[in-house]
Amino acid sequence: MFVIGTAGHVDHGKSTLIKALTGIDPDRLREEKDRGMTIDLGFAWLELPSGREVSIVDVPGHERFIKNMLAGVGGIDLALLVVAADEAVMPQTKEHLAILDLLRIRRGIVALTKKDLVDADWQELVSAEVEEILQGTSLEGSPIIPVSAYTQDGLPELVSSIDTILAQTPPRKDTGRPRLPIDRSFIIPGFGSVITGTLTDGQLNVGQEIELVLAQKRARIRGLQSHKKTGDHALPGTRTAVNLSGISHEEVHRGDVVTIPGWLRPSQVVDVRLRLIPDAPKALKHNAPITFHTSTSETLARVRHLDHIELQPGETGWAQIKLQNAAPVVRGDFFVIRWSDVTVGGGNIVDTNPKRHRRFHAPTLQHLEVLEHGSEKDVTLEALNSLGATNVQRLAQHANLSVENARIQLASLIQDGEVVTLGTNNTVFLTNTTWLQVIDRAKVALDTYHSQYPLRQAAPREEIRSRLMLESQISTLALQRLVEKNIIEEVNASLKLPGHNSKVSEEQQQQLDQYLKLLEANPFAPQVTTVPDIDLLNLLVEEGKIVKVSETVIFARSAYQQMLDHVITHLRTHGSITVAQVRDMFGTSRKYALGLMEHLDQRHLTRRVGDERILR
Repeated sequence: MFVIGTAGHVDHGKSTLIKALTGIDPDRLREEKDRGMTIDLGFAWLELPSGREVSIVDVPGHERFIKNMLAGVGGIDLALLVVAADEAVMPQTKEHLAILDLLRIRRGIVALTKKDLVDADWQELVSAEVEEILQGTSLEGSPIIPVSAYTQDGLPELVSSIDTILAQTPPRKDTGRPRLPIDRSFIIPGFGSVITGTLTDGQLNVGQEIELVLAQKRARIRGLQSHKKTGDHALPGTRTAVNLSGISHEEVHRGDVVTIPGWLRPSQVVDVRLRLIPDAPKALKHNAPITFHTSTSETLARVRHLDHIELQPGETGWAQIKLQNAAPVVRGDFFVIRWSDVTVGGGNIVDTNPKRHRRFHAPTLQHLEVLEHGSEKDVTLEALNSLGATNVQRLAQHANLSVENARIQLASLIQDGEVVTLGTNNTVFLTNTTWLQVIDRAKVALDTYHSQYPLRQAAPREEIRSRLMLESQISTLALQRLVEKNIIEEVNASLKLPGHNSKVSEEQQQQLDQYLKLLEANPFAPQVTTVPDIDLLNLLVEEGKIVKVSETVIFARSAYQQMLDHVITHLRTHGSITVAQVRDMFGTSRKYALGLMEHLDQRHLTRRVGDERILR
């Protein structure tokens, strides 16, 4: 299925021509019929001699309704540029042609309408003028076919030309991620909300759950229709009406996108290749305010030039556009920019989730060049570099590839050693460059920690994880791989660099030796007046030389083990034990006996029942 879109100046006969071709009046609004002028988008369809059925989007030609025109031409396969033979090229002829060129619509036909109102010489003159304005545009060389909607003269030739061009047009790609930009919504009594648009990138099915991206609402497809024919599914390139259940008409607006849930998120900033048309009234300055149009959406925005001080008419450059309202776009989408109700430029989106760039930064410009012109493998690698570390679904969306194709590119990059995988099932991917950065961050973080705390054997896992600059779950997987590869070592759930040992000075070692001697002198009731520094104390704990049963009760390891063994033996023999019995068993004080038993409770070795403890 293909879509044809009209273009051209007001009153040049676009709607009249469509009605003559299809028998359908695309002007559906009462105001349009009363004024005899198209105001909003109109729709019709036509069966070609080959049996191929095509959709037609009719757009308004008046300069006041250009934004409605822009909402209709984003998804077309063939442009039908309409020029009235009696008036020739007019302002909106040129503006509509500039828009088609900016959107890179490469297939077109010029319908020279109202041929019955002019003689052959004038018609030839107008054709020459049209040929001239087509030069240098995406429609250069398009056939020019004189027609009359009233006499039907030329209509068979026009239809035949449409059929011939579409026969040579490849079908829309199917990435498995359908997008239906909404250009119209309404209510049908008894059925509920209905939206229409041109489906791209995948198919929709009756019963399928969908998501409205901007509204952040989910609904289910109750019915699908194309050209007033009901079906169970709709294919890419189809003008489709979708009946939705589970959502109200007030929640649906032009500019939103219907898609499958969970993959498409609106972009607030986009990196673009921007071209200013030669007829732009002045240069586009850095940080200039504009209106940004893509597909059926429109928002105010600002332009940050990345390789120009300002962009002159006719020039092309790299830019980052900050959108006032987020737009549901993907890499490869085309856009148009306007200011003061004048079309001044447009281009294509190369990154939908960029960081803020330095201006005139050569590596950034090279990265953007690869995103625009590189192979699918190159684009996959650049997209992965941009994302840092991610799964295949998010990568496919960012690179605008099908998930299957993204997997193929990743497999090749893994084989080349350019991509590293994380996770038991290799579900997370990052470039080798990013992985080397992760290794460096982990080593630097641990080296810094060891320098700051020379007495500590290892660093808390969470502290190192937070320094990797990755998402929480991904950083956990990264630490696992770092340990598996012996790049770092794990010690009691903490982390350290291989070969790192605690560094104790001679004076500190003397303190430790003296402290241990005091603990062992009276093992079950240590008489210690001075406790070493907390780091020194923790070092003894890590080395297993002491056991802290509470903040104020500490035993040498040998004493603690002896007390534990005796208590467990007593419990197995007698079934229970009291604090007083523990005190008397070791000739200690209640402080030490109580501290020991509360510690065993916390270790879930014993359980308190009244004044007694029993084994768990």
